[in-house]
Amino acid sequence: MKKSISLLSALVLSALLSPTALAQEEKTALVPLPSLDDFTRGEDGWAVGLGLGIEYESAYEGSDEFGFEIDPAGAVQWRKGNNIFYFAGEALGWRGLRNDVWLFEATVGFDEGREEADSDDGRLNGLGDSDEGAEFVLQARRAFNADWRYWLDGRIIAGEDGNIGLFGVGRRFGEQNDGTGSELAVVAVYHDSDRANKDFGITAAQSAASGLPQTNLSSGIRSVGLHYNYRQYVAENWLVFVEGLYEHYLGDVADSPITRNNYEAELGVGFIYLF
Repeated sequence: MKKSISLLSALVLSALLSPTALAQEEKTALVPLPSLDDFTRGEDGWAVGLGLGIEYESAYEGSDEFGFEIDPAGAVQWRKGNNIFYFAGEALGWRGLRNDVWLFEATVGFDEGREEADSDDGRLNGLGDSDEGAEFVLQARRAFNADWRYWLDGRIIAGEDGNIGLFGVGRRFGEQNDGTGSELAVVAVYHDSDRANKDFGITAAQSAASGLPQTNLSSGIRSVGLHYNYRQYVAENWLVFVEGLYEHYLGDVADSPITRNNYEAELGVGFIYLF
């Protein structure tokens, strides 16, 4: 019996000291948050991850119609120390870690806009199409300690048609430091009057064309929501992900004729291959 216990102890110790186990103890991601893709494995230089995701989501903001959409996933990244520069789809950005508990990020991207055809039921007829516009995103996250178990988030999205501010608090689950595991955040969203009316307002001309009442919104709180992220390696180079979002509209946004549902929701799953 003692021999069996000794053998078992040796096997356990061997497993704990194996390269795989030791690699799990190393902090390989810039920050160990599943909401932030990091394909660099802790090494300086280039890293590439490419894949696909499928989402079941609201057809547009405030829609009561849902559908599936397939989107590319992944990014091209270049790391130098505590800085990562990346290109992901239509976004070009930088993020940097400072003092182990501060993460800053700056991104230039695009707002996809909205088209009348986004509604199969004709809910947007007469409202016209809103064009894609450039956006500039500034973000700061502050962890309560270096393990990033709990963190605060502040983000400003400045665009040609108004601005949005997001403020949240999140919790990371799991012990991994490679960016896998799961994460849940609670977020409050504010917008100025320009952005509020771009997404949920109705001008006099749109009212005449659509038959919907003219609507003018002021700045203020837009919504509160939950955001869930999950990442997991299923092989050395294969990463699967799950993302969920629920945004509950408040105030004038919930009363807009465009808002057929007082919430927006989406659930996405997909995979990424790391080269």
